Amino acid sequence: MRAPGLLRIFNFLYFSLLAMFVAFLPVYLDDQGLNPAQIGFIIGTGGFVTLFTQPLWGMISDKTKTIRKVMLLLLLFSSAFGFLLYDSSSYLQLVVFAMLLYFFLMPIDPLTESLNFTISETSGVSYGSIRTFGASGYAFFSLITGYVMSYFGANSLALLFAGIGILGFVIIWLMPDAPVTGKPVTWSSLKQFLGHKETLLFLLLVFLCSVPTRMNDTFLGVYIRELGGSPELVGQAWFLAAGSEILVFAVSFWWQRKGKEMFYITFAAVFFFLRFLISAFLTDPHLLAYLQILQIVTFPVFYSAAIQYLYRIVPAEWRATGQTVLALLFFGVSGILASYVGGVIYKSFGGQVLFLTMASLSFAGLLFGLVMFRMYGNKREGEELGK
Repeated sequence: MRAPGLLRIFNFLYFSLLAMFVAFLPVYLDDQGLNPAQIGFIIGTGGFVTLFTQPLWGMISDKTKTIRKVMLLLLLFSSAFGFLLYDSSSYLQLVVFAMLLYFFLMPIDPLTESLNFTISETSGVSYGSIRTFGASGYAFFSLITGYVMSYFGANSLALLFAGIGILGFVIIWLMPDAPVTGKPVTWSSLKQFLGHKETLLFLLLVFLCSVPTRMNDTFLGVYIRELGGSPELVGQAWFLAAGSEILVFAVSFWWQRKGKEMFYITFAAVFFFLRFLISAFLTDPHLLAYLQILQIVTFPVFYSAAIQYLYRIVPAEWRATGQTVLALLFFGVSGILASYVGGVIYKSFGGQVLFLTMASLSFAGLLFGLVMFRMYGNKREGEELGK
């Protein structure tokens, strides 16, 4: 099988692992008796781990000039620690194994996205045709995981996680290696990359929009359970959210146009605001789950446009640095603030106030997006920073 085909299978499997970890770790911790503040502490601390482990493994990949061998190592340890995490119940064990899983599982994401873009360009296929399989895996296993938890118990996720991880290991083993061509992340390149006004404004916009998104990722399942929803309803909610991404990525070749990224980002910010505002006033867990269909016009549009905008404004030799910074900002820094602050807000004031806070932050992102659209929305196609 050719590299794009194997990569599609791996995207399906890896994002299945992310569904079990990102979407259901809060639900699993809640099932073990942890309160929202404790859940926020674990996930927020995991954000700190992600903050340094992603560039660490990126530099190791650059230094060794291989992605395949690094990913094999990360998948092996992820499978082992994922099994141990979902087979644990004590608070100390949950903290330790969750941190180890953040250390080994999350760095696979930017490496996978790098492979997706590189192989799609070299093979002459669209990025969306590969990334669609990731969205499919996330959607399918969000649904499956909810039913597995309900019918076989929360600890049954241990075998499921390890099994999917091993399958991913086999697929990467069969793939040809893809040598790293970008420069390693260094303080000097990072300083140079961050020295441009447009870069700083763009990253601030991403941060404003990603904090409420990460709050939703962390506490949606917990809030659905609090409203009386079952684990399978949580799975259905994430199935609707991730499943809606499939269509967006599948037709990205049609809607995604260079030079229109800021319009797409602002468009997504509008629906982020509406989604979280409506969520704050829903008391029926089923309606809250069904509302996740609005993911179709929020995250996949926002993140795809953000990556394309970054790749368009940043010179080619800085793209590796830019991709890492974007991943750290969206999944690391914002996740830390979202988990710590979100956990405190949830515990002190309840889920409704948390979702109103998320809506307010999204509205701030919307206003900032309009400013950015006015300033940079008409940049010429192919224009880069420093030119």
